Amino acid sequence: MTSRALRVPRSLGEATRQALRERGWLRTDLSVTQDAEFLLLPLTDDANVPPDLGTVVEVDLKPAPDRGPSDYRELVEVAPEFRARLPRSFDVVGDVVLVRIPDELDSYAPAIGAALLRFVPGARVVGIDLGVQGPERRRVVRRIAGEGGWSTRHRENGLEFDVDLEGAYFSPRLAREHARVAAAVRSGERVYDLCCGVGPFSVTIARDGRARRVVAVDANPVASELLRRTLARYPFGARVEVVSERIEEFLTRNPPFETVIFNLPREGIKYLPSVGNAVSLAGRLFYYEVTEREAADGRPEALVQLLGPSSWRPVDRHVVHPFSPTSDLVAYQLERHGE
Repeated sequence: MTSRALRVPRSLGEATRQALRERGWLRTDLSVTQDAEFLLLPLTDDANVPPDLGTVVEVDLKPAPDRGPSDYRELVEVAPEFRARLPRSFDVVGDVVLVRIPDELDSYAPAIGAALLRFVPGARVVGIDLGVQGPERRRVVRRIAGEGGWSTRHRENGLEFDVDLEGAYFSPRLAREHARVAAAVRSGERVYDLCCGVGPFSVTIARDGRARRVVAVDANPVASELLRRTLARYPFGARVEVVSERIEEFLTRNPPFETVIFNLPREGIKYLPSVGNAVSLAGRLFYYEVTEREAADGRPEALVQLLGPSSWRPVDRHVVHPFSPTSDLVAYQLERHGE
């Protein structure tokens, strides 16, 4: 059957598939096709895919084999008036499934959990994601199905990460960003990964091997220990220096580096001037922020004004994923060009 499909490198296939599924753009009646280097992901007719996700092509795809329900919602027993409010998307981290459930559906949480446990291959436990809280960015999770704790190992971009969802920050929705930023690192550069969580940026950069030095910084000692466990499994692990320290203290005693990654989406703005000083001349800052859509167009220039308009220029801005009905998680790339 002829269909539109998104052509992406195989290394980005799983992250892109998840992004398409979250937006309702992935056709489930057609099979994903792959070759040595690329995946072809079938698209729905209404999919309005941004260019940075991949190349849209017209191809012949085979029908998907009958694998049972194509949507977990088909397995949920719920009153008809609530069916349309069931969450469309969920996150899979290793063998853990996370979902956000509206308050009015809380009584159906066990049914939703049971359906997800049946629907997601290899799922062990399902929890309601109540958000990331506190300075150490620990996630609050409430179990609704399955058993066991929130520690797991998660695979993305050909790497496996030790994760504790209650103990340290990790988002499975950033796999494309981890690969994109790692690919942008130039040979011989030094990299700061600030508020690194369990270190997916650092590990991916170290695996690629171009950076001369990678320093991963987080105030949460649990995150640092999880990162050390991950690094210990890989021959390139020694390329990353893990520092458990608050960034305010770290930045006062360390020199500028060519690349700085700063992923603290809700509170990072208050540290941004200090983080900017950690970027060397001609260096780059990869900054992540929850931005209201109505302010998005002017946001890069506002960040430049905060950093220093005579020294900085915006290079890139793109939406990573929706965050709320009125805001998105946005990736900004800014370059320091002189004093």
